[in-house]
Amino acid sequence: MDYTIKGKVIRGDGYGRKLGFPTVNLETNAKELPKEGVYSGMATFDGKEYCAGIVIGPKENDQHKIEAHLIGYSDDAYEKEVILKINKFLREYKKFETEEELIVQIKKDIDICSQV
Repeated sequence: MDYTIKGKVIRGDGYGRKLGFPTVNLETNAKELPKEGVYSGMATFDGKEYCAGIVIGPKENDQHKIEAHLIGYSDDAYEKEVILKINKFLREYKKFETEEELIVQIKKDIDICSQV
């Protein structure tokens, strides 16, 4: 599975940061995307590469929500161009009953992404 998504980083709702896992949210014109779910991959911008946990979420305002947690990155990426390379499907997209359940699952996902 190899998908490449290119887009500009836009401001999200800050929920990932609140949970301790900040993400970059992408605005993209990509016509083809993989199915909704969580993926491992790489993010490239400013001449650097980062392992990334990538989420293709449900459509909002007629566009899929695309966000990625860049492992080891904590600066401001707003308005920068980012290229996401999706390597591996990890799991289906789902809503969690509690934030605690979500945090446990995100930690598992990031562990897998760090090893890929």
